[in-house]
Amino acid sequence: MARDAHKPFPHDKYLYWFIQWIPRWVEPNHITLLRLILTPFVIIFLLYENYDVGVPLFIFTALTDAVDGTLARMRKQVTPWGIFYDPVADKILIGSVVLLVVIQHINFYIAIGMVAVELMLIIGGWYRRRKTHIESANIWGKIKMILEVIGVLCLLIALWSGVDLFVQISNGTLIVALLFAIVSLLTYSL
Repeated sequence: MARDAHKPFPHDKYLYWFIQWIPRWVEPNHITLLRLILTPFVIIFLLYENYDVGVPLFIFTALTDAVDGTLARMRKQVTPWGIFYDPVADKILIGSVVLLVVIQHINFYIAIGMVAVELMLIIGGWYRRRKTHIESANIWGKIKMILEVIGVLCLLIALWSGVDLFVQISNGTLIVALLFAIVSLLTYSL
C-alpha cells in the first residue's frame, strides 16, 4: 500500500488559501523543525497544568503537521528528510501528550497501546530508511493522526474547561485512533 508522497491529500485544497501566504523562503522542513522545537514547550505547559497556554500551543503545534505536508506537496518540495521526520515529529508530540495526560486521565492501556504502536512505526520507518526505502504515510496513518489529535484535544479541553463530556468523547476517539493505528501499522509493514 505504498503511497506517492507527491500526490495531494484531500485536505491540501482546503489549506491552499493559507499556504499561499507563507513566505517562499519558509520550507516544509522548517515547519517540521518548528513542531519538534515547540513540542517540549507544549509538554512543559501541560505538565504544570497551564492549560491557557498549553492547549492553544498544542493546537498550533498539531496543525503544523497539515501545513508542512501540504506546503511540501504544493511547492513540490517533498524531501526524504521530510517524509521520515514529519511523522516522527507527530509521534513525539502525540506520544508525549499521551504519556503525560491520557495515561493519567483516560486509560493506562489505551495510552500504552498508542505509544507502543507509534514506537513500532518509528522503528519500522527507521529500518526502511536504512534500506533506502522511504515510504510516505498512507491514508490510515493520516486518519490515525487526525483522530489522535482530536482525542487528545478533547481531553485537554475537558481539563481546561472542566466539562466532563469531553473526557468521554476523548476516550471513544482514542479507542478508534488506536484501531486505526493498528491498521496503519499492518498496512505500512506490508
